Amino acid sequence: MDIHDMFPMVTGFMNYSQQTIRAARYIGQSFMITLSHVNRLPVTIQYPYEKSITSERFRGRIHFEFDKCIACEVCVRVCPIDLPVVHWRLETDIRKKRLLNYSIDFGICIFCGNCVEYCPTNCLSMTEEYELSTYDRHELNYNQIALGRLPMSVIGDYTIRTIMNSNKNSHG
Repeated sequence: MDIHDMFPMVTGFMNYSQQTIRAARYIGQSFMITLSHVNRLPVTIQYPYEKSITSERFRGRIHFEFDKCIACEVCVRVCPIDLPVVHWRLETDIRKKRLLNYSIDFGICIFCGNCVEYCPTNCLSMTEEYELSTYDRHELNYNQIALGRLPMSVIGDYTIRTIMNSNKNSHG
């Protein structure tokens, strides 16, 4: 006969003490993890008062250069949702297409970058501009004039300069 069989209450207390020790260890480990995060800098950006610094390969608003476009419609064929709308007319005397209108609806665009990657004349490029929100979804349909607008640099914004300077001061 084993002592555990004779005194089931003693066995219960031993299991209880082991569980208590295990729980205290888990609480201690989680507390140590919490303490390790105390000295870290905050990651949250207080938008719109602070702007996010985009990466080099960020896919923001598409910039379009009307003069470079040859109306080949490669951008439409490689787009997974056939999004760019290209209107052109065939000039019979010079046997070339003449671009009349080009538009992209950013309310539908998935920003995959295929149009930019496969454009043979590099008339499309991704910008770092990400502030496209509007109250009316029809305002997200950009024609060649809106697409041709030069992108605003996020780095030139005073809030970004403030963040960058504060990071330099804290690391230096």
